[in-house]
Formats: sequence, structure tokens, C-alpha cells
Amino acid sequence: MANDPFLSATGKKWELPKGDERLIMALTQRYQLPDIICRLLVNRGITLETAESYLRPKLMTLMPDPSCLLDMAKAVDRVIDALVKRQKIVVYGDYDVDGACASALLRQYFRHINWPIDLYIPDRIEEGYGANTQALEDLHKKGAQLVLMVDCGTTAFEPLSRARDLGLDVIIFDHHTAEPKLPPVAALVNPNRLDQDAATTAQLGHLCAAGVTYLFLVALQRALRQQNWFVENSVAEPNLLQFLDLVALATVCDVMPLTGLNRGFVTQGLKVLHQRQNLGLRVLADVAGVGEAMTTYHLGFVLGPRINAGGRVGKSDLGSRLLTSVDGLQSKDLASQLHALNLERQAIEKGVLEQAIEQVEALDLVKNPVLLVSGQGWHPGVIGIVASRLKERYNRPACVVGFDGDHGKGSGRSVSGVCLGTAMHVAVHQDLLEKGGGHAMAAGFSVHKSKYDAFYDFLNQHLGKHLQNYAPTLRLDGYLSVGGLTPEFLEVLQRLEPYGQGNASPRFAFSPVNIGYLDTVGENHLRCQITDQSGNRLKAMAFRSKDTLLGDYLQKAFLEKRLIQVAGTIHLNTWLGNQQITLYIDDAMDA
Repeated sequence: MANDPFLSATGKKWELPKGDERLIMALTQRYQLPDIICRLLVNRGITLETAESYLRPKLMTLMPDPSCLLDMAKAVDRVIDALVKRQKIVVYGDYDVDGACASALLRQYFRHINWPIDLYIPDRIEEGYGANTQALEDLHKKGAQLVLMVDCGTTAFEPLSRARDLGLDVIIFDHHTAEPKLPPVAALVNPNRLDQDAATTAQLGHLCAAGVTYLFLVALQRALRQQNWFVENSVAEPNLLQFLDLVALATVCDVMPLTGLNRGFVTQGLKVLHQRQNLGLRVLADVAGVGEAMTTYHLGFVLGPRINAGGRVGKSDLGSRLLTSVDGLQSKDLASQLHALNLERQAIEKGVLEQAIEQVEALDLVKNPVLLVSGQGWHPGVIGIVASRLKERYNRPACVVGFDGDHGKGSGRSVSGVCLGTAMHVAVHQDLLEKGGGHAMAAGFSVHKSKYDAFYDFLNQHLGKHLQNYAPTLRLDGYLSVGGLTPEFLEVLQRLEPYGQGNASPRFAFSPVNIGYLDTVGENHLRCQITDQSGNRLKAMAFRSKDTLLGDYLQKAFLEKRLIQVAGTIHLNTWLGNQQITLYIDDAMDA
């Protein structure tokens, strides 16, 4: 633990924002909510004007006209033309959860209108991220006339130029950072195009690819209805709301802000998920042992990692195939494969993370603003997760590269306020990377070993200036007593859900408390019980904290039986009808 008494076990300074008291009072009076809940609303930037849509998000009021996105009309017209001409359509998706969900969205919709479309997901190891020339050539040879590309393609100039030369039309639905130049495609629908109007980018720029794809389906269905296509083809209009479980899953797993339209997507998507209509998701939840109503936690930490596992260490299309499966036996087989692959992924990740931490410590990389580590043979399917773990551990942007000979595939994760995706584009233009891109908090890239050191220098210089005044902080929403966690309070607190990026689970501090007992669960999770001075007790978990600064601090506090303060998020778990309150500890410091 740092010697500074104002810093926590993890080296952060705790911040408790001071809200506008008049606004807090006005919200309390209008919505008859407890004072602390209104303080939470104000902490999230909610005003009297926005409170209604936040507390009662409705897609009807949040949905924009999809045609506000550039090339949306072109995309709709080209797809309808393909339907009229009976052309072969293939969906080409990325191998992560967002790509799997976006490709599944399209395949689900087209199956509902009796127009099955093929699926192509590139292999992470053999082909890498995004569009590749060989795959597009093969699809053309097999008769594809239109490719719907999701969650990739915005900067794939060379492969898409080849597709154009072949006469293969491509429509892109993406959200990744664009460049001034755009590839030669039939349509490129991306709210983060640089030529998109600022108002639309501000409103929709935080959508994931599945969200963008859903807006396309809204626009397509409207156009088909206007052209009387459903009647003429004796096809029932699909209920688009039934697909929102996929949009919610992608939005949470791609760590998109749960504000505005995304909040509406996830709120309604969870309702659809609770109906367990999607066979693949239902079976996957059963295989994973989920026995309670699913929340964003289950999307991000239970279902998402398993769907991702196919693209990381297995067969890339397993996740998307599961999400569109209508066969019970096939769904169970796919879900079981993904569950097993996730266990394999965890083992691989553990080994790479241990080597990465050793490298950081041995080379004293923490003296730099940015961490960059690499290893020969590090599995490209886990480097993104390892980068995330390093970022959490050292409170700074982290990039991890797995080399195969002289060529390395890298992945990075950033901290708030530091855009990693833009940095990758600059590095490509400076000939430091073979390719690279992403968005603010995450990026992917390819680097030659001869450029590795120069690339690291670039990262420290380019991002270092943005990190000069960066100080790791832990934002609190308030202080609570253990005895104050009543069922009534927790019921009101649920009004703020769903939680995720941009609408974080409320984080409370408890002080002063003792650690009643402490033991290890699994390989590196710590389980304990905190007790306040009135004798009230609360179960708590500190995930992945063994042999970390936080874990060591909790161990010492337990052995010394001293009073401390802990901060974390409250979770109400339901199992077989029984409810249990658990604190997930994020940090601790002296009382």
C-alpha cells in the first residue's frame, strides 16, 4: 500500500462528487425517491429534463430515424435489389461477441422472411481481424453476390478494393473509428464516419455494431412494408423486438456506454432475455449454471466470455451459430463446446498474464506512461483480456503483443480520457504498424518486431501527454452502513439498472468495518465478511485479488483485526428462491 494516507490499497484516491443540492431536492420531490437515489442520479448527469427517459427508458422515444445515418438508404436499396433479383447474400462478421450478435441478427431476420443467408467468420489465428482478400475471393467463387459485413471493414481498403474489382458488392455495418478515406463499397453505415454530421455521431456514435445492424433492420423492414413486399411474398413481418436480447448482449460485452439509445436497447433486451426465447442463449445459460434472472452481469461475465471463447481459442463461428440455432441437440452441443473452450481460454490466459506481469516487473515498465509487453507464441485469443488485466492492475493503458516469428498481433486497453483507437491510426500512418484501429478504450494492431521499440516510444510520447495529469481515482456514490442495506433500499436502487459502461453499478464505501473471516475461492478470489461496529454483517468478494495490492491489504487487515473502510458494489443474488446480498470489493483503505 502506498504511504500516502489519502491513497487506497490500489493507489487510488477516492472521490465523492458533490451534487447540486437544489437539483437533488427537485428530483426527490418530483419522483418521490430517497435522497441517496437522487444523489446517484445527479452523479450520473441526470437532470429534470432527462430523468424520465433514464428512469423509464422507452425505445419508442429513444429510437432515431435510421435514415439519419449516411448510406443507410443505399444499404436498404441494395439489399432489396438482392431480394428482388434472388441474389446470394453472405454475412461476414467479426469473431467477438459483437460480431457474433450482429451476424446472428441478420441471419435471424432473413430466416424469418424465408431468405436464409450464409455465414462467414474469419479464423482469428489464420486470417486475423476483419476483411481479408482470400476470403472475399472464395465467397465470390462460391456464388456470393452481396456481402453484409458487420463489426469490421471500415478501414479494410485493399481487400474491399479487390471485392469491387471482382464485382462483389459489400455493405458494411460498423462502429469503429474511421479515416477520412473510405473503402470502395456499396454502402458503409457507421455513425463514426468522419463525414457523418456531428449531431448524429453524438447521438449514435456509442452504438456497437449490433446496434447499428438493428437500425438497418428497422429501416429495411419499413422499406419492405412500404413496397408491399411482405404481402406480395406471403411473408409475416418479423417482430423486431424479439431480437433485442442479441443487441443487449453485444452492447454490454463490447463495453458500450449504457446511456441514451443503448440504455433502451439493454433495458428492453433484458426483458426479452428473461423470456428465454433464443434457444442458443437459453441452453448456454443452462450449461453455465445460471439459475436466476439474468442481468448485465450475466451478459458481460457469464454468457459473453463463453461466446467469445470460440473466436479466441476454438472455431470462430461457434458463437454466431449458437445464437441462430433452432435445433435443441445442436444448441446443446455448441454450448458445451463453448463452455469447454472458455475453460481452456482461462488456462491460457492465466499463463500469459503471469509472464506479462513478470515482464512488467523485470523491466520496470511501470516507470512509463503506457505498458507494452510481448511474448513469442502468446495466444492472440487472450492478449486483449491480458491487456485489460494489466490496465486494471497498474492503472494505465496497456498493450500486449503475441509474436509468431517476426510478426506480432497486438491488443490494447485504455483508461478513461485516453483514446487508443486514434493512436493506432496515427501509428499506421507513421509506418510503425502494419495495421491498426479500434475505439477509445480498446484497439487491435499488427506490428513487425523491427518496429516494436519505435512503436513503444511512440505510445509513450503520443499518449504520455494525455496522461500527464492523469491520477487514478475511485469514484464513490456515497457512504452506507451495513445495516442500511434493507430490502426496501435495494428495491429502489434497482430503478437505476441496467448497469454497465457509462452507468456504472453504484459504488458505496463502508466505514469503519472489520474483516470477520477471509479465505480463498478458486485460484485467486478472496471471500470475506465485513462487520460494522453495531454487529451488522455483510458477505463480500474481492475477485482476482489474491497476491495483489488489494488482496495483501485485506489479508493484513484481517490478521491485525483493525478497522478499515472498503468500497464496492452491491449485488443481490437469487438462488433457488433465496436472496443474498454480497459486496463486490473494488478497493480498501485505512479508516
